[in-house]
Amino acid sequence: MKGEKTGKVYLVGAGPGDPGLITVQGRACIQNADVIIYDYLVSPALLKYARKSAELIYVGKKGGDHTLSQEEINALIVQKAKSGAIVCRLKGGDPYIFGRGGEEAEVLFKAGISFEIVPGVTSAIAAAAYAGIPLTHRDYAQSVTFVTGHLKDNSMNLNWLQLAQPNQTVVFYMGLKGLPVISRELQAHGMSADTPAALVQQGTTPMQRVFTGTVENLPDIVEREKPKPPTL
Repeated sequence: MKGEKTGKVYLVGAGPGDPGLITVQGRACIQNADVIIYDYLVSPALLKYARKSAELIYVGKKGGDHTLSQEEINALIVQKAKSGAIVCRLKGGDPYIFGRGGEEAEVLFKAGISFEIVPGVTSAIAAAAYAGIPLTHRDYAQSVTFVTGHLKDNSMNLNWLQLAQPNQTVVFYMGLKGLPVISRELQAHGMSADTPAALVQQGTTPMQRVFTGTVENLPDIVEREKPKPPTL
């Protein structure tokens, strides 16, 4: 339609929980947005940077409780941008690391809407650092792998043989429920039962707790301590 103005979308990584870990660019996007569409893992402290006139829309997912489906979130982002708004899609961690940012970017591209990606500090890096666990170390881990423990179809059809190889750190996102399977499959594919392992609950937040053990006994630790998600 003649004269119609299409807005712009910023897919912004809010970091893993500590509001101090937002990037300068990410904070600027919050401050300049007409609409902020934000997730469950976003620190409420970050919303204080929003303009008073900004529309704040919560679309969080917590366990099986989804405010909106991903398809509905996609449609909402497109709708707000097509109305001419500057949209800040605020996501926990980094948008492109298990944040569904790629799916949202595809939708925006197909709709012809201008968008930018603003990276955030992903939880694997931040939670490990706050827990005092180096992801790489010249003596022990020459590579690091990020893995999702929760696939789109709820399966865990992973390359276990690769993940069980020595001299690397493997970080599982969303793996708390599937931990017995993770422990079993890693050992079945050659990982030593006494390989050091850790759980970091709600990393970088005041609720952070760190549980250490081995690949073999980590499921027993979960059964006993009952850590709360999100847990790496």
